[in-house]
Amino acid sequence: MGIADFITKLESADELIRIGTPVSSELEIAEITDRIVKSEGGGKALLFENTDKGFPVLTNLYGSESRMAMALGVESLDDISQRLNSLIGSVTSPKESLMDKLRLLPLLGEVSQWFPCKKKGSGVCQQVVLKGEEAKLSLLPILKCWPHDGGRFVTLPMVHTTDPNSGIRNVGMYRMQVFDDHTTGMHWHRHKTGARHYEAYKAKGEKMPVSVAIGGDPVYAYSATAPVPDNIDEYLLAGLLRGKPVKLVKCITNDIYVPEDCDFVIEGYVDTSEEKVLEGDFGDHTGFYSLKDYYPKFHVTAITHRRDAIYPATIVGVPPQEDAYIAMATERIFLAPIRLVMQPEVEDMYMPSAGTQHNITIISMRQLYERQASKVALGLWGAGQMMFNKYLLLTPATTDVRSPKELSELLRNCDLRKSLIRSEGIYDVLDHATATCGFGGKVAFDLTNVAEREQNISFNRELLPSGVIADTALLEEWSTLLLFAENDLAIDTAELAKASNCNFIAIFDKRAKDLSVEELLWLGAANTEPSRDFVLHGSTLTIDARPKHPKASSENPSRWPNVVTSDEATIALVDKRWNEYGIGEFIPSPSEHYRALKLSEGAEWVNS
Repeated sequence: MGIADFITKLESADELIRIGTPVSSELEIAEITDRIVKSEGGGKALLFENTDKGFPVLTNLYGSESRMAMALGVESLDDISQRLNSLIGSVTSPKESLMDKLRLLPLLGEVSQWFPCKKKGSGVCQQVVLKGEEAKLSLLPILKCWPHDGGRFVTLPMVHTTDPNSGIRNVGMYRMQVFDDHTTGMHWHRHKTGARHYEAYKAKGEKMPVSVAIGGDPVYAYSATAPVPDNIDEYLLAGLLRGKPVKLVKCITNDIYVPEDCDFVIEGYVDTSEEKVLEGDFGDHTGFYSLKDYYPKFHVTAITHRRDAIYPATIVGVPPQEDAYIAMATERIFLAPIRLVMQPEVEDMYMPSAGTQHNITIISMRQLYERQASKVALGLWGAGQMMFNKYLLLTPATTDVRSPKELSELLRNCDLRKSLIRSEGIYDVLDHATATCGFGGKVAFDLTNVAEREQNISFNRELLPSGVIADTALLEEWSTLLLFAENDLAIDTAELAKASNCNFIAIFDKRAKDLSVEELLWLGAANTEPSRDFVLHGSTLTIDARPKHPKASSENPSRWPNVVTSDEATIALVDKRWNEYGIGEFIPSPSEHYRALKLSEGAEWVNS
């Protein structure tokens, strides 16, 4: 199933809006998409048929639970979980008789059909071939999403690399900033397989061939984001999910193989002898700009595409965005392997969108012995992409991890003197709150043995320093006091803890006072580093979720990014043209709501 086939399915399910009005790939498409994806249920997919580059652009294709399921070829994401549970159960269950073993043969035959296969000749992705000077990136409708982005970025690239020693392929999703017609940045983080391949080529003193596929079956892009173990082919996962192998064809100017039915292929190389180049800024999935840093430069040698190519793109920024639904699929797909390989106690897993995939994870687990939650927490923090997790909640097996009511009962009744599990470890390099890039504190809350207890929750407002605003809306249900204060105001949290009988005191910047609880959760998780910002006074945990100015302390990060918002000119343009788009009832820009969080102009907080 290619992108065009998926569009037909979306349209028949009333999950697509066609926009025939001429639109710009610079800021306008992103602003329209941001409004739609943040509407109820994720809105619909958007097909911009009349772009400034000629090619149609498809956005928000994964932006709802139903569309995510459609992209993976199932009725419901739970169908995938059940299928994998059944598969793993069939393979791992005891085989005591010959007949039991023979029953596995059809399953093994099915598995063999999932492996990717190479096709002779060319693919439909090579119907149009542009080489050398003709291969211009400016021909493609590559989006500029946010006003302080360093330029246009390819946001759904499937970046193909190989290990120069083993030849094993990796397909990763690493954003690509366009520098000019023939070069881009290659934003693979130090923890990613693409970066490991780069270092291996550099050690050999060789150029690194790279090919980037865009479009094709939507399951391809999902597989490129999936946390598969090293040396497991992403196209094996894609074959499993779609129930048939991925057919691959050799590129025109290098020896890398890509899906023959994708829409675009950008071929080229990274010269490992070159100095890295400055890339960014970029409005990222954390809801903040990821600031300029040095990454390898990718050189384009060819661009091939289908004659009827459609350019798929995603935007990221303040959640929720469509990556929340991609994370939802990952929860379901990788739950069974987590049980099998890492933590058999795990019953369910939930990564709320406020946690932007890695900041917050909620686990329900079976407990067989005291403090088993410590073992689970430390095990998960050392496993694959779970190493990026910052905050982990461990709940009883019977807990509905998606139920705020059940979670609030556990957090309200827990004794934090016994429940906190502290550690240190690897962070996503996009985390802006830590002073050491890619490393910081972690906290787990062991809620597996919480019993209901009497609490006389109270708070004396007279003890608040002047200028501090208190919000007690969460005091009874969540045993949480919210405070809003200026960033540079010193607050004696020990005295506040004595004066209140609640479990949590969370301190936010005054700019955040109009945010919802969900938005405060996002902001608090993003702005805190628990070894610095979490202090336990008796049984009350104080959390300083205010921005940390780089010059205020050596414990603060060297830079602090701004929240991602559209500019006033783009908002006004889309407001004015809304009826032209034919989208339906007017939706105001979400950026208007978040602009209050900006600390200065630009991508980075500069003290004025």
